[in-house]
Amino acid sequence: QVRLVESGGGLVQAAGSLRLSCAASGRTFSDYAMGWFRQAPGKEREFVAAINWRGSVYYADSVKGRFTIPRDNTKNTVYLQMNSLKPEDTAVYYCAARYGSTWDYTVPSEYVYWGQGTQVTVSS
Repeated sequence: QVRLVESGGGLVQAAGSLRLSCAASGRTFSDYAMGWFRQAPGKEREFVAAINWRGSVYYADSVKGRFTIPRDNTKNTVYLQMNSLKPEDTAVYYCAARYGSTWDYTVPSEYVYWGQGTQVTVSS
């Protein structure tokens, strides 16, 4: 069992930055792929970014060049560094985890463990 706890959400002005954190329980964090997804009101949950156990990273086109997803295996934590934020980035952001690899890190159903979510609001 893996427990994920997100933090770092809040209200920010457009063009600003935020860093989300996702702290994971468990002893084998380094073996897990980690992902960030988001869900805006009235919309489906969508992929934002992922990093696998090897450190390979994947980004949604909408956030490429603005967001990064570093991980610190010594702290069992993955981050989502969000720069140049836009009002359309407003959503609840969720951290997700899966053990091992998958062919597609962008699909929510490939992840087994989920955090409770943290709200990010970007004002114009």
